[in-house]
Parts: sequence; structure tokens; C-alpha cells
Amino acid sequence: MAGLTAIFNRYSTAIQISPLAISLLLFLVGPVIVIIILSLWKFDGFMTLEGVWTFRNYERIFTRSLTLDNYLQTGKMLLITLAVTFVIGFTLAYFLVFDIVKLRTKMLLFLLCVVPFWTSAVIRTVAWIPFLGKEGIINQAVIGIGLSDAPLEFLLFSEFAVLLSYIQIFTLFMMAPLFNVMARINKDLIEAARDNGASSIQILWNVILPLCKPGIAIGAIFVIALVASDFTAIRILGGSQVGTVAASMANQIYNVQYPPAAATAMILLLAVMLLVGGIMRVVDVRRQL
Repeated sequence: MAGLTAIFNRYSTAIQISPLAISLLLFLVGPVIVIIILSLWKFDGFMTLEGVWTFRNYERIFTRSLTLDNYLQTGKMLLITLAVTFVIGFTLAYFLVFDIVKLRTKMLLFLLCVVPFWTSAVIRTVAWIPFLGKEGIINQAVIGIGLSDAPLEFLLFSEFAVLLSYIQIFTLFMMAPLFNVMARINKDLIEAARDNGASSIQILWNVILPLCKPGIAIGAIFVIALVASDFTAIRILGGSQVGTVAASMANQIYNVQYPPAAATAMILLLAVMLLVGGIMRVVDVRRQL
């Protein structure tokens, strides 16, 4: 018994981290290795895999204009979603933290923001169709008040519809970290800045925003990962008018083009990791963890 205790004490750290290490190896490292191997397999274009190593699947990504357009489209939608979700999320978080005095009211309003997430993201995406369709509520209102004689075509099955869905779904992922960071800000700092003659804009720019950097970084990481990997909103609200990397990859998997899809996944994963790594290098996210 004493010998077992001595062994446990000697290797206690390794024993404690072994469940997490095994889980990461099985469910993260293992699948990534499989995807890397599959991305290097030769594919003849007719649902046939050949056990021959090739970089052709990666070459196609950088030589086909359609694939590059998908990456540019993904980057464009990512930047727009990041900007809008930050503005809305920051405004809501600021209102909850600094304008609402009672803690119960703050928690109630924050809970109201979370309530829509009790339903599936697919349901929340589909719910936009009755509003944005040709016979939808918005078009009926626009025609009814005389702003247009015909339905607005850009509302549904367009980039606008997809972005609207992204903003509605992903704003909470930006707002929650900002709310958490703002709630920790020492109010004495704001009062000290105000006593020294700082205006509200100066306090926001020089006090609140710098202290919110970890929350902004975490929210940005969430939004980047979610937008880059989403293809549900593209399928439902984008129709055939919007093409992104994730949607292209989903089409390749549907058509049993596994090696090209694996190569696309690896390039997308690398791009997301570079973005996340850049954010974490600029901002010390560990302050928020």
C-alpha cells in the first residue's frame, strides 16, 4: 500500500492530466491526423480514392479562381460580422453594466438575451424566411407604405440574409465576454477619470476600451470560429447566391469528394489558427480566463 501511495505521489500530475490528454489525443489530434492523411490521397474525381500520395488537392485550392473567391467571400463576411457584432455587443454590455443599477435587473435582461439560444440555430435561421421572403412581413410592409412597387429581392437568398442571421446568432458570443470584463472594471477608475476632467468619450476610449481588450479578443475568437465553420445559414438563407469555404467543403463531402474536402478543411483550420494566434499574441487573453 505504501508503495502504491509513493507511486501515486510521484506521478500524481501525470495521472491527473491523463484523462484530458487521452481525450485530446482521441478526439482532437487523432481526427486532425486522419484529415491530413486523407487530404494527401489521390482522388480521380469520380468518387474513387487511390492510395497514392499527392499534393494535388492543395494545388487546386490555390489555382482555381472559384476556390479563391470562396475564401475572399468568407473573409469579407467574417469582417462584416465581427464589426457589427462588436458594435452591438459592446453597446448592450455597456448598457447592462453601467446603465442598469440593480443586479437582478441586469441578470434578467442578460437572461432575455440568452433565451433565443434555448432553441436550435437551424430553427433561428429558418425563422428569418417569413420575414425576408417575397411575401414576407418586411416586403408587405414596404409595399404597403409605398416605398416600393415590387418585393425587395436582396432580402432573401442573398449575402444580406446570411449576414443578418450571423449577426443575430453570434452577437451573444461577442457580448457575453464583454459583459464579463466590464462587470470587473473598478468603478473608482471611472470616477477618478471623471474627477480629472475626462469627458465620457475620453473615459470610454482611454479607460473602458483598454480594459475590455481581453473580452474583445475572446469574442472575436468565438465569432471567427463560428463564421468560418458555418454552412447552415448559407444553405438556408444564401441559396446558390453565396459561396463560402465551409459551404464548398460541405458540397464536396456530399459528393463524396473526401480528399479535396480534407485539404480545404486543413487550409481553413490553418487560417483560423493563424487569426486566433495573432489575436492571442496581441492581447493577453489569460487575464480573462
